[in-house]
Amino acid sequence: MSSSIFEKLKKLQRVQESFIPKAAIVAVNFSKERFVQKNWVDRTREKWEPRKRKDRGSLMVRTGRLKRSIRKIRIGRTYFLIGTDVEYAQAHNDGLVINKTVTVRQHERTVTRGRTARRVTVASHSRKMERTFKKRQFIGESAVLLRRIERMLENDIKEALK
Repeated sequence: MSSSIFEKLKKLQRVQESFIPKAAIVAVNFSKERFVQKNWVDRTREKWEPRKRKDRGSLMVRTGRLKRSIRKIRIGRTYFLIGTDVEYAQAHNDGLVINKTVTVRQHERTVTRGRTARRVTVASHSRKMERTFKKRQFIGESAVLLRRIERMLENDIKEALK
């Protein structure tokens, strides 16, 4: 009888050791799932705002670089950190408005109005640019994610105690 208790304790210890890496995998998969569902789920479901031009394919996925870059960054004994190394990830995740003045260099433009095409020199000038990134969250803390991790732990503990 005592040997079965020790076996169960060993199984529980294995569950404890494997919990953080498995939870990190669940979190990475949850974040990648946001690209398929096109929403963020915390206590409520927040649909991503649709793209302005419908002909451009899937929302937030052109090359797949951002989605593929989501990975486990660091795993400690009591924590894990998932993230991405893509520069524009934070702009999409948190939303961002960029207001900048840019200088356009002098250049030549071909004017095709009229009978013959001719080249016109455009003088150097500055232009105000505004770029808005809508908030389309795909990474962060979520009540649904925490519940999934809790369920995974409960199932692993039940399996170890069988």
